Parts: sequence; C-alpha cells; structure tokens
Amino acid sequence: MRPLQISAETALKLSEKLKLPVEQIMHMPQHILIKKLSEADAAEQQAKSEEK
Repeated sequence: MRPLQISAETALKLSEKLKLPVEQIMHMPQHILIKKLSEADAAEQQAKSEEK
C-alpha cells in the first residue's frame, strides 16, 4: 500500500487533531482516516453542544 498523497503540513494537522503519530497518518488507509476524522468531528460537535 502506498502512503497517502497529502502534504507534510496536512499530515501534521491531522496528527494533532487525531492525536496519532504522523507516520501512522501517512500509512493509514484512506477510508479509515476518513472514518476517524468523522468520529473526531462528531465528538467535537457533541462537546460544543454540551457547553451551551
């Protein structure tokens, strides 16, 4: 499997958001990365709604 075709800057931002190492982000299958991003967004939205 080849690494994701994303820039180093994007990989760093994703790494910070998902709290995963950059190397893991770069070698993660695209469908899993999208799933983890949607889960992180859902958790963020839930946290915001609980603050109100």
